Amino acid sequence: MSAKNIIGIFEDEEKLVDAVQRVKSKGISIEEVYTPYPVFEVLDVVGKKSRIRKVAYFYGLFAALGILSFLYYTSVISWPINYGGKPFNSFPSFIIITLVLTIFSVTVLSLFTFSVGAKLFPGQKAVVADYRATDNLFVMVVQNDKENYNEVNSILKEAGAIEIKEN
Repeated sequence: MSAKNIIGIFEDEEKLVDAVQRVKSKGISIEEVYTPYPVFEVLDVVGKKSRIRKVAYFYGLFAALGILSFLYYTSVISWPINYGGKPFNSFPSFIIITLVLTIFSVTVLSLFTFSVGAKLFPGQKAVVADYRATDNLFVMVVQNDKENYNEVNSILKEAGAIEIKEN
């Protein structure tokens, strides 16, 4: 029982959801759940909420303000050119470039934030619970506690796990 995690492998989405609910109802900590496609019932039960949407909102807000400030500075303060009676601060001409650069900034910064949060760095060896999770199987990783070891194994077997292993 020196293993760090107990890994339950399921063939069916309903069995996985049942196992996750049973384990959570006993108050046992679920480390991670890997599925070949999103299973929203599992996300609700496990309770891990991502803050990436809020972070992306603030990235967009600050990027738009920064881009508008830069465009204003370059066209009004740094290098004002009066041609054809056009006013120095022609805000409507800033809209398209601000929109495009804001979307670009949010995309790049959110990708960077996600990579840092998921600890995905170049050259880092990936830690994979079971490679079959990317094909067609559902994998639940439960933290191995000495008190809950037998209980977790029995819950996973009752829920219909096709394989239970320790990692």
